[in-house]
Amino acid sequence: MECLNIAMKDACNKDLFHGINIPKSNTSLSHIFYVDDVIFVGEWPRGNLKNLAIIIRCFHASSHLKVNFSKSKVFGIGVSDRELASSASILGCDIGAFPFTYLEVPVGANMNLIKNWNPIIDHIQTRLSSWTENTLSIGRLLTLVKSVMGSFPLYFFSIFKSPIGVIESLEKTRRENTKEILVGWK
Repeated sequence: MECLNIAMKDACNKDLFHGINIPKSNTSLSHIFYVDDVIFVGEWPRGNLKNLAIIIRCFHASSHLKVNFSKSKVFGIGVSDRELASSASILGCDIGAFPFTYLEVPVGANMNLIKNWNPIIDHIQTRLSSWTENTLSIGRLLTLVKSVMGSFPLYFFSIFKSPIGVIESLEKTRRENTKEILVGWK
């Protein structure tokens, strides 16, 4: 993956690939890595996409690591469906649509709306309910509840400003699970 990083930086420096400029900064963003995943971010012109396809092929040839195009998607902002389909065919992957989830984070959703927080709230409730059914001691159950309710939402709160209704819902879930544990223990 380090080779791909160097190739992308080199392509950007030689004006072969154009990322997007970050507002109020001299920084350009062309790719983001997470473990063995990569997100390429760039301008829409056909030449940019063709150069990206060449970079990916060269990466495969030099590293013998192959991109799984069946899991890859092209997303476009402010482009027609026809342009999107054309771009997907250049790269050999499918068309994606907003919103989507990446690393459990909603991308392209309006996080000011409580309904877009429902998958996160449901995930927390599912984890808590599965633990309360286990035969753990009361101390371990309470520790798990506090851990999940304290750390998991922080990840999302560090990315998005949450509506007050989300915080109220999470607090209600915490109270109900704590009460259920204490009542079940007696």
